[in-house]
Amino acid sequence: MRKLFLSAMALTAIVCGMSFTSCSDDENATDPNPDDNNPSATEEAEDLPGEIREDLTLDANKQYYINGTVHVNEGATLTIPAGMTIRAREGFSSYILVERGGRIVAEGTADAPITFTADDETQAEPGYWGGLILNGKARISHATGENGEEPVIEGSTEVDTNYLYGGEDDTDNSGVLTYVKLLYTGARSSADIEHNGLTLNAVGSGTKIENIYVAEGADDAIEFFGGSVNVSNLLAINCDDDMFDFTQGYTGTLSNCYGRWESAFTSTEEDPRGVEADGNLDGNGPDHIQQSDFTIENMTIETLSSTQSMQDAIKIRRGATATITNALVKGSGAIENLVDLTDSKSNADSATSIQVTKEATNVEADQNSSNTGNGTVTIEDGHTGCPTNIFGWTGYTL
Repeated sequence: MRKLFLSAMALTAIVCGMSFTSCSDDENATDPNPDDNNPSATEEAEDLPGEIREDLTLDANKQYYINGTVHVNEGATLTIPAGMTIRAREGFSSYILVERGGRIVAEGTADAPITFTADDETQAEPGYWGGLILNGKARISHATGENGEEPVIEGSTEVDTNYLYGGEDDTDNSGVLTYVKLLYTGARSSADIEHNGLTLNAVGSGTKIENIYVAEGADDAIEFFGGSVNVSNLLAINCDDDMFDFTQGYTGTLSNCYGRWESAFTSTEEDPRGVEADGNLDGNGPDHIQQSDFTIENMTIETLSSTQSMQDAIKIRRGATATITNALVKGSGAIENLVDLTDSKSNADSATSIQVTKEATNVEADQNSSNTGNGTVTIEDGHTGCPTNIFGWTGYTL
């Protein structure tokens, strides 16, 4: 999401983020497939086309590169075989955008996941390349229209405003993502325009997204801009800003999600969080309809960072309604607020309900002092959070 960038901290993050191992003393963060860092010289290499205008199934015997923006056009489907590694050249413009009416089918398996990563992992760092963006036709928050005018029910893609998302089809289908890894994502062109690992713009519930691993990325691991897609089994490791971000009228469910900062993690952002949720885009539409009203089930937020304070483990604001059950916040890292339901633009909707167990040992405040009346927060023992045995396929040990 758009936010202030702390340039004074950037050098620290760059030095810290040179590789999985240089930013952490946790050996779990290493690439579970080190042999993939050096594709065979005999393997045929090919750049993905900039425009995919008709159905394209990638050849499992080739090495593919993202060398500039790849658009999957309306009516076309990009199919990626299980076990394939796609490598991205360095830069903001290296990313895949699935346009409205286009589809991506990336069906990995636990034994043969699909990996999107840097072309040279030995030199990669968070923000090395863009990421994966899906644009759908589901509803987003919007104004009602004035003087008989039709309401605007579309939004523009943050990294390229020429491409729109949104509509009135909450069951829209943008494809399949299963057993997919997204590594070193989050390139930025400015302090306000930056990629996430996985960006879901008005993606509909007909889309299948489960078993996703986002690691060592700049900005957010995942961000939902409206839409109704359900996402399950999501692991986010050392992502620079928010682990799980919701805005612009999102109405789906995120289940079985685990976010971790390792001991040496340092963010370049002003206000990194576990959960950040807005009812409308940037809080600029408090009177809009279709405000975010979503569910999170079985969530763990863990910070072990000795150098970075997390502003809020859970932040719900700007008209959003969140129902969060079986949440666990743990770790030795500093957290300013366990839960904050307030904001200068507007607070969380009063229907917000959060059930969370606090096992974190360095929390300044359980709730922001002005939370009263903005929702129901129950801090109690017994919530177990996200199961960890579902992430064995990533090669990362929790």
